[in-house]
Amino acid sequence: MGVPMRVVEVLPGHAVCDYQGDLHQIDTALVGDVEPGEWLMTFLGAARETMDEASARQALSAISALDALMRGEAVDLDAAFADLLAREPQLPDHLLSDPIPSDLPE
Repeated sequence: MGVPMRVVEVLPGHAVCDYQGDLHQIDTALVGDVEPGEWLMTFLGAARETMDEASARQALSAISALDALMRGEAVDLDAAFADLLAREPQLPDHLLSDPIPSDLPE
């Protein structure tokens, strides 16, 4: 699962990022240059994309809700996943095209 982290220090090819008070060294090869204060979506020690603070906060809210659910606590899922309620799921661009070529033999 991807985790949003805030950049606190930039190193060559890496960034030191904060997640809930813990610092992590994150590979930034996939996103290029970053600046302190930026938000990164991270997975397995690497930044996968840059993100704005509002998107990072939404993701952090959802992660917090999932953590609470795993502890058996009551959670307002409508609030935690509000960005998903009023829209249809969207496929990534590479899945929007016809998945089965029309020229395949039967």
